[in-house]
Amino acid sequence: MQPLPVPCPAHLIPDASGTTAFHKAYRQAMVHRAVFVAIESDGPRWTVKADTLTAGREYSVDDTVYNAVRAAISRLVRNREVGLDAYTGPVYFMMHSVSSESRARELAAALHAALHGDLEPLNRAIPPMI
Repeated sequence: MQPLPVPCPAHLIPDASGTTAFHKAYRQAMVHRAVFVAIESDGPRWTVKADTLTAGREYSVDDTVYNAVRAAISRLVRNREVGLDAYTGPVYFMMHSVSSESRARELAAALHAALHGDLEPLNRAIPPMI
């Protein structure tokens, strides 16, 4: 398995539903010293997960990026698009109760791009409040 491209198209975000699939995707991110990102099915709802620990000690999230990601996830919570139990980093990010696989993939791809310094996909997927 190759590392995810940056930016990663939504259709390439791994589905890590189930223990085996999760461990496989997480191990692959560790092997490639890459940010882990995946979606998981939770019945009719979906979860988006990202973890920067897999990218190694030298990887860090810039304050501007972290603040933008945290604000975007907070907007999703306020809009009830994701659950109140969302994790907003700075190392681990998770959003539960996403309504569809396609929306989960869109959010995961946007989060992945943001964690690599590109906030544009995040701003398209979760527009800033005016």
